[in-house]
Amino acid sequence: MRASFVLSEVLNGFRRNITMTVAMILTTAVTLGMLGGGLLVIQMANKSQKIFLDRVEMQFFVNSDVTKKDPNCTTDPCAKVKTEIEATPGVATVTYISQQQAYETAKASWAKDSPELAEFIRPESYQAALRVRVSDPNRFGAILDEYKRADGIDGVLDQRDLVKRIFSVLDGARNAAFAVAAVLAVAAILLIANMVQVAAFTRQREVSIMRLVGATRWYTQLPFLLEAVVAAVVGSVLAIAGLFIAKIFFFDKALGDLYGVNILARITASDVWYVSPWILLTGIVLAGVTAYGTLRYYVRE
Repeated sequence: MRASFVLSEVLNGFRRNITMTVAMILTTAVTLGMLGGGLLVIQMANKSQKIFLDRVEMQFFVNSDVTKKDPNCTTDPCAKVKTEIEATPGVATVTYISQQQAYETAKASWAKDSPELAEFIRPESYQAALRVRVSDPNRFGAILDEYKRADGIDGVLDQRDLVKRIFSVLDGARNAAFAVAAVLAVAAILLIANMVQVAAFTRQREVSIMRLVGATRWYTQLPFLLEAVVAAVVGSVLAIAGLFIAKIFFFDKALGDLYGVNILARITASDVWYVSPWILLTGIVLAGVTAYGTLRYYVRE
């Protein structure tokens, strides 16, 4: 009996305040959708970072005079630098790329993309290099600084700037999503508070009668609390559905080219499912706490 009464009161509340309820559902959905978008960007950044840690490398270019005398890096100073780098803590591999290998790789790349320009490439345009990959990303800078001026080395290729730029863009997108979500959360809180106040006011007489016949304060206020929570749950479901749609039409299409060259990690359906419980929980807590606080503050009976 009590459960059926509470349920009927919740449904009556929705019917009486339909426009405000719809507004609250939509605002909550957009708020949680932006929050979910920020969480997905964090997921993308974390997975992309793993990709880059496996791929990011530094190259120490060998002086042209040294290369002419020692094209295969078998004598000092080239062999000495290679051995020293290999023995350095945090280094995973050191690979010597001869001038001829660098030329052949570049020529093959140009022949594929711009065959008309490939014929103009000459071996002397390229330098031999020591390609270094690290096992400890925190050692990247120290290794680079230690050997960039070593004997026989006259230049370096540092990919950290590229990585920093990419992750700064991801951080910016995440922060923007969270900022918009925070502003919308304030709007959602105000809508929930207003909805609860209006619902309590329209049923003030009913609540007073119930209190006179012995109903507890918690029992009379439970329908208002449930109205807010149910509306938030509906908004959360809409937000989750919106994230799946965004995955298909934004992440998959707009970022498809970056996925294809393995620059950014792909956002998958499992990523959306991973953030979904957090979105639902946030919606319930946001609505529940706001409704309860409003009832405690404005509804004294």
